[in-house]
Amino acid sequence: MKRNYKTMKKIVFATNNEHKLREIRDILKEKAEVLSLADIGCYVDIAETADTLEGNALIKARYVYENYGYDCFADDTGLEVEALGGAPGVHTARYATDGHDTSANMRKLLAEMKGKTNRKACFRTAIAFIRDGEEHLFSGRVDGYISEEPLGDRGFGYDPVFIPEETGKTFAQLGEEFKNTISHRARAVNKLMEYLNSL
Repeated sequence: MKRNYKTMKKIVFATNNEHKLREIRDILKEKAEVLSLADIGCYVDIAETADTLEGNALIKARYVYENYGYDCFADDTGLEVEALGGAPGVHTARYATDGHDTSANMRKLLAEMKGKTNRKACFRTAIAFIRDGEEHLFSGRVDGYISEEPLGDRGFGYDPVFIPEETGKTFAQLGEEFKNTISHRARAVNKLMEYLNSL
């Protein structure tokens, strides 16, 4: 049976990351009801073993679709720093440790950037969406710079050290409401929603 996303707008987001889930729900607001992995009874830590953001997003989306039968989407996000050859990239969440230690990740990043004049960086998000077995990819990007030190106390992850272009402030200083209008994830999600609304 064809799903009418214009009226249903219920979609599984393959994550149990509360920060990401809240951010996605805030971005979509009235556009869609976003279900988490916990909402569908999935508590597996899906291993992200690909060497690209797109590959990791597809791994998670495929797992949910193949094991639970839901149309779903998954994302992977990477911070790519020009002076570090694109690192941490696909290893963004586990840059310093295997345990998603955001403070350690930021300390390592700032230590490796010490003395570097080129502080250009970008955040990229890749979204994989599976609908009726068909796979679709969407991407979002925001360019900016790495700050000299953490600034601001809002947001999560690398938000205190990433300054999006033309703002002069880190994501953590700008706050989640503003971030969600310009962020890499917002841009990727908006492309997903454009596709869903075309169905």
